[in-house]
Amino acid sequence: MSTTELPPADRPDGLTSVALVTLGCARNDVDSEELAARLEAGGFLVVDEPADADTVVVNTCGFVESAKKDSIDTILQAGDLKASGGPQSVVAVGCLAERYGKDLADSLPEADAVLGFDDYPDIAERLRSIVAGEQQHPHTPQDRRRLLPIAPAQRPAADVSLPGHAPASGPRAFRRRMSGGPMAPLKLASGCDRRCTFCAIPTFRGSFISRPPSDILGEARWLAGEGVRELFLVSENSTSYGKDLGDLRLLETMLPQLTEIDGVQRVRVSYLQPAETRPGLIETIATTPGVAAYFDLSFQHASGDVLRRMRRFGDADSFLGLVEQVRVLAPEAGIRSNVIVGFPGETEADLQTLCDFLAAARLDVVGVFGYSDEDGTEAASYAAKLDEDEIRDRTDRVSRLVEELTSQRAADRVGETLQVLVESVQHGVVEGRAAHQGPEVDGVTTLLDARDVRVGDLVAAAAVASDGVDLVARLLIDATGAGR
Repeated sequence: MSTTELPPADRPDGLTSVALVTLGCARNDVDSEELAARLEAGGFLVVDEPADADTVVVNTCGFVESAKKDSIDTILQAGDLKASGGPQSVVAVGCLAERYGKDLADSLPEADAVLGFDDYPDIAERLRSIVAGEQQHPHTPQDRRRLLPIAPAQRPAADVSLPGHAPASGPRAFRRRMSGGPMAPLKLASGCDRRCTFCAIPTFRGSFISRPPSDILGEARWLAGEGVRELFLVSENSTSYGKDLGDLRLLETMLPQLTEIDGVQRVRVSYLQPAETRPGLIETIATTPGVAAYFDLSFQHASGDVLRRMRRFGDADSFLGLVEQVRVLAPEAGIRSNVIVGFPGETEADLQTLCDFLAAARLDVVGVFGYSDEDGTEAASYAAKLDEDEIRDRTDRVSRLVEELTSQRAADRVGETLQVLVESVQHGVVEGRAAHQGPEVDGVTTLLDARDVRVGDLVAAAAVASDGVDLVARLLIDATGAGR
């Protein structure tokens, strides 16, 4: 039994227990694992369940309204546990806390403290004082873009707290795995230099700054030693990686190095900006053994007029050209994207352009989001806003189309040979993900005739059926009978 599973009576004497609850994206998962390691190094016992903890830390998401609501609801639930005799304190961290700080603290008395990113390096000290009942001054929000130099090349020397950037190897490992699965996110960079009119992320995550390749490779080796078989490279904008380090092609150089690490079987890159996706990067992702031919392309729309109002580049034709470049090199590549429906000024013709593009592009997964104003963004001040009912109607229309198109795309994959990373073996049901399926949001593959496989195996299987975006595949047995 690990220390995270110890019942209260068996905990090491003198250790205050803490549970971390993580909401939002994979980048937040990395940040929580850094917080967990810092807390353990500072003398806390990390436990799994909030009900078993002396204190609960909620790592919030502040991206869109639904994510904010989930974060607030989670803080309220932790507050209810506290009121019923559970944890002694509840602490909010993460993007919502960084973005709203004192306002969040004032509106949520259930949170004993609201801490920002600058508190992360001293999180154990902060939490110890909170548990002792000492009053904390709520985090004061600021535009974190102003903390780094305007010139990207000057940023690596700046002394700024960057969650998820602490070295994960050496005498003190500032990352502690919160799950034992064979996939782990690995942070490439933080922040974003783009000025999309609908997005507030750069204001609370800051300007773009890359992690040094040595830190990334070191953390990858550490993760492989922890049993990780798939590295999921995450950032706000992976196509910008290296621009502040003097080499925009660093990702192309580093990907093959990551695949050569002992124990790593697959490397996956997330969040590519279409306007920054270079032919060399496409070729590296599509053709390097061990790198998933997987393209997470942030299109957001397909109408040139709407994209310009978003302060983005491209149109339906250029995006289809990018999709074609990918499929020329890797016909079976996975391609996913997100789109925003109902942006201010979006006409029926714009919406039809988006629908026509989606039909032509044959993407594997599409996240469909109805537009909503975000505090402090340029688009929030735009005229020609659609009413909520119209946005909801358009979002439903596009969602139904996407469901039909992605189901057909999955059906088209029947007959393909897949490389499936096994992630779950329970009660005779074996599930995993093929190369075109990203973690959590892109569907799963259920394996038939896979009695002897284990979690973490990468196996060959033939797709025999589909169910929505999910696939069913039959394990292929090689000459040795190993099936892998």
